[in-house]
Amino acid sequence: MADLVKIETGPGLRFDVLVDGPVEAPLVLLLHGFAESFHMWRAQLPALATAGYRAVAPSQRGYSPGARPDTADFTQYQFDRLVADAMTIVAAFGYANRRFHLVGHDWGASIAWGIADRYPDRLASLTVLSRPHPNAFNRALQMADGEQARRSWHHKAFLEPDAGARVLADDARWLRERLKRSGVPVSAIEQHLSVIGNKDAMEAALAWYRARGAIRAPLRVISVPVLYLWGDADDTVGRLAAEGTTEFVSGPYQFVILGDVGHFAAEQAPDRVNELLLAHLAKHPA
Repeated sequence: MADLVKIETGPGLRFDVLVDGPVEAPLVLLLHGFAESFHMWRAQLPALATAGYRAVAPSQRGYSPGARPDTADFTQYQFDRLVADAMTIVAAFGYANRRFHLVGHDWGASIAWGIADRYPDRLASLTVLSRPHPNAFNRALQMADGEQARRSWHHKAFLEPDAGARVLADDARWLRERLKRSGVPVSAIEQHLSVIGNKDAMEAALAWYRARGAIRAPLRVISVPVLYLWGDADDTVGRLAAEGTTEFVSGPYQFVILGDVGHFAAEQAPDRVNELLLAHLAKHPA
């Protein structure tokens, strides 16, 4: 069973982190996305620990109550700070000069792509759930058919000042229904809401969108080994964006389409995700 620890990386930055597995084992950093929390990795943490890895899943900036800068200052939630948080947490666990495995979903995947772009020598492998390489995503967003833009309507909606209040209205009805439609178990939804189901946490989570804006910054071609998992029922990422990612990976690349799986694959199809993730890590040891 994963332990909850608190890691202080600087003044006003005390992160809640779920940790499982042997202390000196190869580290696997798992970065959650929106609108979930670090609890999304509940099936992956024990599977990784049993396989002999040190699994580390932080509750990221704004999600952790102890690492929640003032949301009025969006610069505190800029992409560079989110990337730095991840790397600092890795260092806090004793892996500052060691390679590690990286796993990301949704926003956590965006950060993971950024880390792979900036620190390729630090990564043994990258596993991405749902989110395409930013270049493929931006290209799909700008296509004339508007298909990806329609899927990504929330990126602009979350920039509105009243977005947090709307997401949490009526006991977070929109969020509950969105997660339930995507196959997230009711018990898991309650866990996520225990983290983000309050005004301060929701405003901090939405500050990520507001600090970045609607378009992701372009990255270079990724050279580390990549496993990209995309569900063909993902309502936020279309096929063109997903398939286009292959053009922006130069290292070993495996693209797996999960049939009848939506945006939240780690929770909807945990056994399949674990199988693919463990095989990828074994193929590319740290």
